[in-house]
Amino acid sequence: MLDFLIHKDIELFIYLNSLGSVQWDGFWLFVTNKFTSIPLYIFLLFLTYKHFGFKKMLLVLLFGVLLIALSDQTSNIFKYSFKRLRPCHNNDISSIIRIVKEGCGGLYGYFSGHAINSMGIAVFFGLLLKNRYKYLFFILIFWAVIIAYSRIYVGVHYPLDVLTGMLFGILYGTIFYKLLIYFLGKIKN
Repeated sequence: MLDFLIHKDIELFIYLNSLGSVQWDGFWLFVTNKFTSIPLYIFLLFLTYKHFGFKKMLLVLLFGVLLIALSDQTSNIFKYSFKRLRPCHNNDISSIIRIVKEGCGGLYGYFSGHAINSMGIAVFFGLLLKNRYKYLFFILIFWAVIIAYSRIYVGVHYPLDVLTGMLFGILYGTIFYKLLIYFLGKIKN
C-alpha cells in the first residue's frame, strides 16, 4: 500500500511539475523565495499592533517565532527520519522533470518546511484576526496553498511533502493560536 501511494505521489508530481512553462518560472521562483513573504509578515504584525496594542503584539510575535521554530524542527526531524529524496535528487525522475530552482536544497524532502511554515502562519494569524477582517483568513490560506504548490512547480517537493506540511501547519497554527489566546487573557491592557 505504501509503495502504491508513493508511486501515485511521484506520478502526480510529474504531471503537476510538467504543467509549468518558462513564462511562469520567474513568478513561481518569486513566490517560493522565503524572503518574499517578509512584507506580509510585517503587515500582519501591524494589524496585530493596531488591534491589540504593543505589549500584546510582542507576545504574538514571540508565539509566531516559536511556531516557525517548532515547524522547522519538525520538518527537519521528518526529513532525516524518512530520508525520502527530493524529486530533484531522485535519479529515477530527475531527467524528466522541470527543475526550475537553482540549488535543489537538502537531499531529503519529506516534508516541506515552506508548506508547514506558511500554513502555520496563515492559520495562526487568520484565526487571530478573523473577527476583525472578514476575508483575511481565506486570503492567508490561499497564500499558503500557493507557496506550497510553488515547491512542486520548482521541482523540489512531491505533493505528499506539501500536503503533510500543510496539515502539520494547520495543527501547529491552531495549537499556537489557542495557547496565545490563553496568554493574551493574562495580560492587562
